[in-house]
Amino acid sequence: MRIAIASDHAAVDLKAELAEWLIEEGHEVADLGPEPGQSVDYPDYGFRLAEIIAEGTVEFGVALCGSGIGISISVNRHPQVRCALVSEPLSAALAREHNDANCIAMGARLVGIEMAKSCIATFLDTEFADAGDPAGRHQRRVGKLGKPPFSPDHIETHQ
Repeated sequence: MRIAIASDHAAVDLKAELAEWLIEEGHEVADLGPEPGQSVDYPDYGFRLAEIIAEGTVEFGVALCGSGIGISISVNRHPQVRCALVSEPLSAALAREHNDANCIAMGARLVGIEMAKSCIATFLDTEFADAGDPAGRHQRRVGKLGKPPFSPDHIETHQ
């Protein structure tokens, strides 16, 4: 698989370890930065990662910062990207299975290397529940994520 990985300065060591591990696992990895020793702003790297995912250069992304929160917010600003902040394998699996997430985010200050590997492995091994079913309930919901109505009274109910 083609995977892009990006972080801020708080997660640069975790990013390097994960990139190396992903390559060992047989994946093609695009390390979008930053380099060690640089102090950077997570939105810049989140936006860069989102653009690479949206244009189809990679299949999945891995976003890292100190907590995982800031970079996941920045990645999710792109309407074609669904980035899930996870801290254990079950949330990683559900992000793929129910939300068709194409990016996973984690916090380097909160998740160790082995847990991060487990989350990524689970994420990559899990299929979207409605793959190939354009009428599926999860697909309907995921389709709405890229085009929010920006109207508070736009609520649908289903039987």
